[in-house]
Amino acid sequence: MESKTIKISSENYKWLAKLAAELQKEKEKPISLDEALTKIKMGRKRKSILSFAGSWRISDEKAEELKKSIKKGWNSWKTKSA
Repeated sequence: MESKTIKISSENYKWLAKLAAELQKEKEKPISLDEALTKIKMGRKRKSILSFAGSWRISDEKAEELKKSIKKGWNSWKTKSA
């Protein structure tokens, strides 16, 4: 595989290295900076809303409070009938 040298700021290098470290921890194998860049490129695709199901951990009390707040907001948007 052919390689190229690119110039990036220290800030971007640290960010990319951190991403590679997170991927390495997730995949439990070494991840190169090139693989991290590929992950970024591939991650541009939209995720399904279903991929987030169950990822938000809140208590039942907070969930009920949130539902009430949303319902109140929706009720305030209702238009008045003629």
